[in-house]
Order: sequence, then C-alpha cells, then structure tokens
Amino acid sequence: MLFRMRRLIVSPQAPQPAVIAEAANCVRARQVVALATDTVYGLAANPFDPSAVAAIFAAKGRPDDRALPLIAAERAQVTALLGPLGPMGERLADRYWPGPLTLLIPAPPVLAAAVSAGTGRVGVRVPGHAVARALCAACETPLTATSANRSGSPPSHDPDVVAQALPDVPVLLDSGLAPGGPPSTIVDVTGDRPVLVRTGAITWEDVLACLR
Repeated sequence: MLFRMRRLIVSPQAPQPAVIAEAANCVRARQVVALATDTVYGLAANPFDPSAVAAIFAAKGRPDDRALPLIAAERAQVTALLGPLGPMGERLADRYWPGPLTLLIPAPPVLAAAVSAGTGRVGVRVPGHAVARALCAACETPLTATSANRSGSPPSHDPDVVAQALPDVPVLLDSGLAPGGPPSTIVDVTGDRPVLVRTGAITWEDVLACLR
C-alpha cells in the first residue's frame, strides 16, 4: 500500500506537544515516522509490534538479518520496558546519556523478533535530540531508530532528501537539518567486560576510563 508522506513541522529545541502527539498517534496506528536523531534522520516505529517493524524493513529494503537500533526517552523507560542495563551499562548511561552512546543489552522476548535479528541483544540509547526523546515519551515506549534511507544508500541529515528517498513512509517529523557528525559508539555490556562494537562519537578510551 502506498502512502503520501505527511510532513509535520516541529521545533528542534522545543517540540510542540500537539505536533508530537500527532506523530505519536501515527506510531500507535502502526505507521513509520521519519525523524531527526543525534546525527541523521531515522525511522521510528513500535519495536514491540511485528507489523510495524516489518514496515521499517519494507521501507528501507533492508535485509532481515540486520538488527534495528532503538532510542528511548530516558533511562527509566529503557529499564522498565527492555530490562536492566547491568553495572557497566548503568555507569556508562550515567555519564553519556542523553548522547551518542548505544548500549547492547539482552533483548527481551516481548520485542518483535526482527529487531534483534536473532542475536539475543538489542542496541539502545537515549538520544541528545529533543524531538526524538519527546516522541518516545509521548509513545510511552522506546522506538526504532534505523537510518532513514534505502538500504545501501547513505543516510541523510536533510529532511528533503529523506522525503525524496522514502516517499512511501507515511509521516515525516520535520525539525530541519539534523546535527550530523559521527555515529553513536556501540558498546556491548552483556558480558563480564565491555566490548567495542562500533567506534563513533565517544572514544573507546573514554568508555574505558568511565568504567575504571
């Protein structure tokens, strides 16, 4: 089914509650919403709803063996709906959330299976972007945050590029240009020691220093 993308204009610093509520209603209706994150635009949907997650993969043309990262409004939302971060995760979250640090934690069985892609883990962060946090808060759940582009194409910080690349995504929450910059650092905190999965905005040296 094809949609005509609806563009909702929102302030990046002080997201209007009515606009966020409208976007949240779309998420609750199992629709995909494109929105700005810390660096580029991402695709938000309910990660507990298999049909909403399937719509993400269809929009991107994404292989189903690739997991989807999540974002949340705050740490309490992560622990309430996804599970504990563990001692290392708690310490890193204290230092770097909101911000560009993704923590890999055990995936709860209630998540749509495609979110973790069979890995048993899920990546989550509390983003620095106010719009992304506001939408998670309004939806009362963490949301997916995979980049808003066709699989194999570069992500974009420009909402106009997103609109052209993904015309079948129903809703674009347009807060202007996303900040850009390096992606989030990804750290696996499911074991006895932290494991660097992807280098990014936070250096591995800083991660280790935080945990000493």
